Amino acid sequence: MLDLLKKYSQKKEFKEALNIDGKEEISFSLLAQGEYNMNYLFVHPVSGKKLLLRVNTGSQMHLEHQIEYEYQALKCLEKSGRTPKVYYVDGSKSDIPYGVLVMEYLPGVVMDYEKDLYKGAEILADIHAIPVDEKSGLIHSSNPCQEILNECNQMFRTYEESELADQKKRLKIRRMLDLCQDKLSAMEETMGNYSGYRACINTEVNSTNFLINPDGISYLIDWEKPLFGDPGQDLGHFLAPTTTFWKTDVILTEEETAEFLKYYIKCVEGRFDTNGLEKRVETFIPVTCMRGLTWCAMAWVEYQEPGRAIRNESTWKKLNAYLEQNFIDMIEKRIEKM
Repeated sequence: MLDLLKKYSQKKEFKEALNIDGKEEISFSLLAQGEYNMNYLFVHPVSGKKLLLRVNTGSQMHLEHQIEYEYQALKCLEKSGRTPKVYYVDGSKSDIPYGVLVMEYLPGVVMDYEKDLYKGAEILADIHAIPVDEKSGLIHSSNPCQEILNECNQMFRTYEESELADQKKRLKIRRMLDLCQDKLSAMEETMGNYSGYRACINTEVNSTNFLINPDGISYLIDWEKPLFGDPGQDLGHFLAPTTTFWKTDVILTEEETAEFLKYYIKCVEGRFDTNGLEKRVETFIPVTCMRGLTWCAMAWVEYQEPGRAIRNESTWKKLNAYLEQNFIDMIEKRIEKM
């Protein structure tokens, strides 16, 4: 890939977009690699500024034009000052068989919930306050909770149909999904026909997607799955124990959750209508928990498939932690309070 990128960086369109004159060679180094993307760091040969070249190899959203979709979302959010600026996009897959995106490289460290919780509220508030309309090209849903629950049912089948599954947990999680569905059906008027304020939401607000700078601006990166939707969906995902517990041992208390929401609402005061937001977040949290739980159940089975080695021991431990009875019981209580 490095040889391909070296050749690609000499393209006329690439150089013009980045204001590079002459034939200066660009050196790329792999910064991070995920399931659907490879991120390479390079230095602009003229300005000396660090930039990030993102190579997109697939789409979690099953989009044909995934890299253009990410580019458009980031362009929409540029005025927030909380996301990377984008400089170039190429989804043609002609010179490289993948989508290419160039954005600024941002400094920062991963969010620490104990120290940075309110910084998260400030970041999300600034992003959600950016006006976006239905013509932005962002995908939107009239009933996101139901779509999330549909996804939960699909993922849970892997565990439900597996011989490895614990019968007691299989039945309990199925009852929880059914209870969640009953609760959502009763809320159809408020959650199924939401017509309030919508924004560009990230949908994957994990602590590792925040870049925190104690003495400067902090950011939210990784915009693979943005939607035109209810800010409550992002807030529900951010606060859900299945989110906070994944890379840490943090589970926010009800008091911490309530204080976070109060601060967030204060941050967006006068910028958009937050009427009913806290109540909607109370619904998004348990639904998000079910998404996390069913994903872990699915992954727990997949990690034990014949011929597959466990590639990440810490992930395996977390999968088991999410499937402990006490953790499942905690989520069930949250569903009962919906």
